[in-house]
Amino acid sequence: MRNIFRNLPEKALAIGAALALWLNFAAQTDLAGMLAAPLQFRHYPGDLEISSTVTESIQAEVRGSAGQLRDLTGKVSAVIDLASVTAPGERTFTIHARDLNLPSGITLVRTVPAQVRLTFEKRASRFLKVEIPFSGQLKPGVTIDRLDVEPPLLEIIGPESKVNAARNPMSDPLDLRAVEDGSEHRLAVYIAEPEVRFVAVPSVKVKVHASPPR
Repeated sequence: MRNIFRNLPEKALAIGAALALWLNFAAQTDLAGMLAAPLQFRHYPGDLEISSTVTESIQAEVRGSAGQLRDLTGKVSAVIDLASVTAPGERTFTIHARDLNLPSGITLVRTVPAQVRLTFEKRASRFLKVEIPFSGQLKPGVTIDRLDVEPPLLEIIGPESKVNAARNPMSDPLDLRAVEDGSEHRLAVYIAEPEVRFVAVPSVKVKVHASPPR
């Protein structure tokens, strides 16, 4: 039993060295793995818009040491350079290792998808009337004479074809239970087309002109 504890510091040092050697070997072992890489764009053309569906991220199969792959998780993005895009139309971009900016020692095997195809259109804008829907019921005898909506029109912007096809935006419902003459209501405004956006804050102020019960 005494022999077990003999030269204990030396034995502990040897075990520690062996463990460090094993960990170093494991870190250097060549492995392959899939990494999610968010898609980003450089040199976005100022007067054009992407009108096609855009893939949010790609999968990159890479090869390298276990330690390097572990450190890469959540740190890789695929950057597509749009400097060559100067006019509307369809363009295809092949994703290369340089687009991922991988560190030394990491090799790109493939990406899924290997290419990204984008459709570009001219940027357009348009003013649309805001529709005001209702919810609830008016108090007995109360009638609405007029609604003043400020601003009555909101400007949208986006790809030309999407802007031209957009329908009038709608506010959140005006609660008729809270309506009385002179009351004002701030309502958020929503547009159904996801490819377009509002230029200003999407909200309106609605002032109610109502007749009281007789």
